[in-house]
Amino acid sequence: MPLIDTHCHIDLYNQPQLLLQECERLNITVLAMTNLPSHFEMGFPHVRPFNKVRLALGMHPLYAEQHKKEFPSFLRNFGRTSYIGEIGLDFSREGYHTREIQIQTFSKILDLVSSSKKVLSIHSRRAEKEVLDLLIGKGVSSAIFHWYSGPLSLIESIASAGFFSINSAMTKSENGQKIISRIDPQKILTETDGPFNEVNGRPAKPSDVIEVYKYLSNIWGKTMEETQATISSNFSKLISYLK
Repeated sequence: MPLIDTHCHIDLYNQPQLLLQECERLNITVLAMTNLPSHFEMGFPHVRPFNKVRLALGMHPLYAEQHKKEFPSFLRNFGRTSYIGEIGLDFSREGYHTREIQIQTFSKILDLVSSSKKVLSIHSRRAEKEVLDLLIGKGVSSAIFHWYSGPLSLIESIASAGFFSINSAMTKSENGQKIISRIDPQKILTETDGPFNEVNGRPAKPSDVIEVYKYLSNIWGKTMEETQATISSNFSKLISYLK
């Protein structure tokens, strides 16, 4: 049964073409994020020939100062993919100064998505409640909360609006383990967030998502085959929104 990596930045590796070939060879399904529409435009011709990798159209909140200039490109490319990401809000110290721009951009994207069939990968650091409220307000329920690190009290509400993608860094931290233990297994997907996340001192790549499967298999008390079946079923439910 194939592995699934729902959040990986393939365009940011040193040799993205080799990674695309590896994903195809190993039968790993990947949702490849981009941080800006101009990055999507550059990557799209290279990713298009591969069956296992879907390129997502992104507008990362930490690039907010470029959002106004990039938004026409977002509109121009919106119809070229069923996957939107990485998008969202970041109210950490790093992103707080562009808070209003982020909210405006995210709201405009959700307006587009609400009348289309798209799957979203969401960044929500220190803005989890605000992201959730906007998703609910716009009627969007096909979202993946990537690398969630927010309050445990929001998990149930988020699960009603989408899924969570879990990476190996979460499985190694006390807070991440608490979060994972609270999520219904039917709402969990897997990710690497490579190359930002590391495995054995090097940038994680899609094949490293197996480490997350092993962790989930252990805490769920399931065989690897059963765990793979659960994740595959969850992913099938998610992409059913596209039909």
